[in-house]
Amino acid sequence: MTASDPGAGPGGGGPGTAGASGLRRFVKRPPGASPPGTQATGPGGPGIGLPRLSRDGRRTDEAPGAERCEMCRTVVEDRHGHLVDLDQRSIVCACRACYLLFTHQGAAGGRYLAVPERIMHDPPRPLTGADWNELQIPVTTAFFFFNSALGRVVAGYPSPGGVTECELDLAAWDRLAAAYPLLGELAPDTEAIFVHGASPGGRPPQTPPDKGEWEIFLIPIDMCYSLVGELRLYWQGFDGGAEAHAALDAFLGDLRRRAIALERES
Repeated sequence: MTASDPGAGPGGGGPGTAGASGLRRFVKRPPGASPPGTQATGPGGPGIGLPRLSRDGRRTDEAPGAERCEMCRTVVEDRHGHLVDLDQRSIVCACRACYLLFTHQGAAGGRYLAVPERIMHDPPRPLTGADWNELQIPVTTAFFFFNSALGRVVAGYPSPGGVTECELDLAAWDRLAAAYPLLGELAPDTEAIFVHGASPGGRPPQTPPDKGEWEIFLIPIDMCYSLVGELRLYWQGFDGGAEAHAALDAFLGDLRRRAIALERES
């Protein structure tokens, strides 16, 4: 999670751009916590920005804590589905019925895509430290997704201002995608490859750079922005502080419990 310059690059946190209200819709503040400050936003284009979960940038609650489907206005539970709006490059909340509607290819002319619910990993093939170093990402936690509007994979990582976008060596990514089957499973716009290293540099102390291992997971894209929002609420100091690290540990523990191993062709 440590970054060489946490404030570098465009801030944000999702397929679109929005202010701090977008983060609050992903994460409920802990009791007694003060509201986060004004959120830095990314470029107005289709790159990484904060997740805009409502079209007007405001909560749709009629009662404290209530959420509504942004398609049919039905009240939804805290745990509910999300859709990616490809026109707005944003994430919107959906009830179960609307979510299932948009799992069908071509629904609404293909504008909305249901965010898949699968979480996968490939235990026999952890990412090596040498391969990670080839990507030249300056942090220990990052995620990658294919942005169909840009026609390429983009990379981002948590920082005090939200998601920071970083340059990605696309040739190096292509080489890794050919070597690691899990990367080839990535669905455009709706899923992400989440990568975490054990320590700064991605390896335990005394381990040679080419021997360390990185955990990689295929996860729903909304989980990345949920994590970014939570870490931003807790972030203190340069590396995030104890509370942010505890939140990241809890997130990783949940991934490890829920992840299904990638099936290999026999």
